[in-house]
Amino acid sequence: FKPEAPDLFRIRKEFELDDSEIRQLLNEPEFKSAFGGFDTSDQVKTAPKGFDKTHKAIDLIKNKNYFVTKKFTDKEVLASDFSENILKHFRLVQPFFSYMSEILTTDLNGETVI
Repeated sequence: FKPEAPDLFRIRKEFELDDSEIRQLLNEPEFKSAFGGFDTSDQVKTAPKGFDKTHKAIDLIKNKNYFVTKKFTDKEVLASDFSENILKHFRLVQPFFSYMSEILTTDLNGETVI
């Protein structure tokens, strides 16, 4: 949520270079059903500085935030199987979390920055 400018740039550059992995993660049916996709309410209008507004991944690059959420109803929270439901959603989000963590801990050559 609200990544610092260097992190935001790094994420955008990753998507500019190759958006296939993030699209695969976001479009996995169970993940998509549970989390939808990125919140697109906070985007730049055309393209961030230095990015091509006609790039095939501009829909991703324009975002200012890269997170997913899952809201649970009161009924779901109070259900006897809520702990299993939470674990299911943690398992679903794990590949996304790992992917985003890898982006933020490597440079564009895949070399660690930590």
